[in-house]
Amino acid sequence: MGKLFVDAKARRDIASAIEAIKGQLQQVSERRDRCKVDDIVAKLAASSTIDPRLEAMYREVTQLVGIDGAMGELIPMLSLTGDDVSNKELKVVSVLGIGGLGKTTLAKVVYDKLKSQFDCGAFVPVGRNPDLKKVFRDILMDLDEHRYTDLNMLILDERQLINKLRDFLESNRYIIVIDDVWEAKSWETLRLAFIDNNKGSRIISTTRKSEVTSGNKVYKPKPLSDDNSKRLFYTRIFGGEDKCPDNEVDEVSNKILRKCGGIPLAIITMASLLVGKSWGQWFEVCNSIGFGDKDIEQVDKTMSILSLSYYDLPCHLRTCLLYLSSFPEDYIIDKNSLIWKWIAENFVHKKPGVWLFEVGEGYFNDLVNRSMIQAVASKDSSIIDGCRVHDMVLDLLRSLAREENFVTVLYNDEDMLSEISSTRRLAHQKSTMDAHLHNYKQGMQHLRSLTVYRCGADKELSFLLSFKLLRVLDLENVYTTSWHNARHIGNLIHLRYLGLKHTYMPELPEEIGALKFLQTLDLVENFFMEELPSSIGQLTQLVCLRASGLITSMPRGVIKTLTALEELAVQCQFNERFCRYQGQFKELGSLSELRVLKIKVISTMEQSILPDLMQSLGNLHKIQSLKLESHPGCGRADNAMFDAMALPGHLRHLLVSEYFVHLYRLPSCINPLCLVKLSHLELYVIDMDEHSMQILGELAELRHLVLSTRSTVRVNNVAADGFFHKLRSCKFYTSMVLFVLNEDSSVSFTLWNGTDDLVLSYGKKDGECPSAPAVMPNLEELLFSAQPKWSLMKCQGSHGNLGLEHLRSLQKVTAVISCELYMFEAEKMEAELGISCDRYFVEAWVMDAEDGLRDAIGVHPNHPTLVLGRKNEGVLASDVSDDTDADSATRRT
Repeated sequence: MGKLFVDAKARRDIASAIEAIKGQLQQVSERRDRCKVDDIVAKLAASSTIDPRLEAMYREVTQLVGIDGAMGELIPMLSLTGDDVSNKELKVVSVLGIGGLGKTTLAKVVYDKLKSQFDCGAFVPVGRNPDLKKVFRDILMDLDEHRYTDLNMLILDERQLINKLRDFLESNRYIIVIDDVWEAKSWETLRLAFIDNNKGSRIISTTRKSEVTSGNKVYKPKPLSDDNSKRLFYTRIFGGEDKCPDNEVDEVSNKILRKCGGIPLAIITMASLLVGKSWGQWFEVCNSIGFGDKDIEQVDKTMSILSLSYYDLPCHLRTCLLYLSSFPEDYIIDKNSLIWKWIAENFVHKKPGVWLFEVGEGYFNDLVNRSMIQAVASKDSSIIDGCRVHDMVLDLLRSLAREENFVTVLYNDEDMLSEISSTRRLAHQKSTMDAHLHNYKQGMQHLRSLTVYRCGADKELSFLLSFKLLRVLDLENVYTTSWHNARHIGNLIHLRYLGLKHTYMPELPEEIGALKFLQTLDLVENFFMEELPSSIGQLTQLVCLRASGLITSMPRGVIKTLTALEELAVQCQFNERFCRYQGQFKELGSLSELRVLKIKVISTMEQSILPDLMQSLGNLHKIQSLKLESHPGCGRADNAMFDAMALPGHLRHLLVSEYFVHLYRLPSCINPLCLVKLSHLELYVIDMDEHSMQILGELAELRHLVLSTRSTVRVNNVAADGFFHKLRSCKFYTSMVLFVLNEDSSVSFTLWNGTDDLVLSYGKKDGECPSAPAVMPNLEELLFSAQPKWSLMKCQGSHGNLGLEHLRSLQKVTAVISCELYMFEAEKMEAELGISCDRYFVEAWVMDAEDGLRDAIGVHPNHPTLVLGRKNEGVLASDVSDDTDADSATRRT
């Protein structure tokens, strides 16, 4: 009997243990369900693109809510007008205020507005732990990119850079913005470079610390007023202040806005948090942590809002966002590289039928929509290709990452050295490789991720011998005396991501073929790497390859073995030495998984190679982004090749530079019925007609257009529904743009080449037809070429109005004036009319054209920003030489 009771007790204990295990498994299962990325992503499918309300906010509100008053107070402090002798002296104004108040935004708007009044200018961020040598180099680059884009700049010390800067500034009237200065010592060192040349130069600094402003005029921006706060808040949530649905929402929003205290960052972050939430949840948020204490300082309130927004993120987005704590302050993070890193770290999980990169792109867009990161678009194509992290958000992320032992960042904080031995991810941001990496390498064998930015290393990267479990190794702008130990990279068999951007590594070791799990290989701007090893062909899991150094090439037969590739960027040079490209374009057709392809040709392309390329492109049925570019005079093609190519319906970006190919007419593959997702298009078409323009106008998703043509094109009734309905920016590098209101209240659109006779029948004046339909209703940015004959017609009283007021959403206009073209026209006039048309005449003509453009843009009700660019300005100089290069002279008004 006793044994029976013992057995029963044992069984009960076992049953209890089983139940306990079941309970633990249930908790694990529930935790897994809470964290399961697939389920979360499915619910957030609508956020896989950038929220259009966010675009509306940056189009209207960042133009800017409350900015006029602040500009009106700051600009007079710079004392730009008057003949007072004191105005000739160098003046420094500091913008002082807490984080998130909009100091950088204000300084940038003022800089853009005033730059045209100065000979040169620079806008450079400093940050909390600055590399002052880099700051000085950045200033020099902004002042004159052509002169100071030189590898020798990297070896100069602070004293030499200061001397170069002083020499340049001595003869120029300059305006420089030094953004986000944290320490008085840094400011004092920077200040040494800014010479007072008695030319009326100006400096603006932004800072949170009053000790940095010593001796300067100080401007303290005010928080947004209640009305402006509400405008910013409602624009982010509803798309406009007038779209708030009921008074109940208005009541709770007033409470929330009072807590935000007029701080733009807090308002935008809070609004992004509330998008899609019920009114009941709004009240819950209003009563959440950090809001009850009325005495809490505003900076703490802002951090509380940011923290609240962070914890509102689903867990997969929190992980991805925390990863951004490893990047330097004020750093523009490349979007594609970031997503491939997320994938390498296994943060992005598969969804049936969805490309893994697209899932990661959805994460990126969700973080943008929640205002946790700020999207950055390419200047050339307007494609969002990067992001920034506000420094207050970065402070929060670094604090959280440190608490959770997620990432350890080494900059100038020696206290962090004790954390190295326990970290899984290490970001090294010192200017020299820390000797402690070598000392701690035995205790860091568990390291999974190592990123090193802008660093010099003297010990031949010997630490690579120890980090056997690395999944991510990113060495960017790393300089070392020897790459001898780079061969040990082949021992990092768990590596998924290898970044060697801008490292000047002379060659990639053959041992790299041992990295069987490698997914991403980034060799961008490795200018000394001439050829990749044949062992690259062994990387069968490689999905992203960027090999766009100066003359980097791949052995024949390698490309076709990389069948898993989804993103490929290559730079090609065709000459006797690099004739190995002969068969590589044909190999591209084997990459059936390719989604992104970028090819840049830097030498004359043989015509026999182009058919291979076009045939291969026709086989890439999954391609979503195609970019073909080259240096001037490199490549040409005819329409037959493009007409024969079938572009897939999911193509989003088609960017073909004018130097890569001149098309005689719009190719038949540009079909609105097929290209239903095309959002970015760049082409050079010699002969455009009205029908061709209408085809482009019917591309349903087209948002960004770059079009060059030699012909004059007129399209009638462009106000009809659907014509460029979603277009946000367009660039016409060879044409002038004119809109005319006709007698029947329709609007015609003309692209004028500047040489054809221009006949414009101006019908009703705008005041007679105030209800004329909007044209291209979402167009915000426009670039065109200002033709010499337009200026003459204006002088003769023919016409001068461009009709841009019909573009209701227009916010920025860039007009490019080719001084060489004006000089050519002046020489013709001199020959035909017998009048003197020297360079002084042309200079006056160009200035008159600029005044006319100011008048034409000035009538627009939006008062858009006007950027005036002069091309080939060197022809106006008295000592013009054959190698003059002044294409970059740019002026703003």
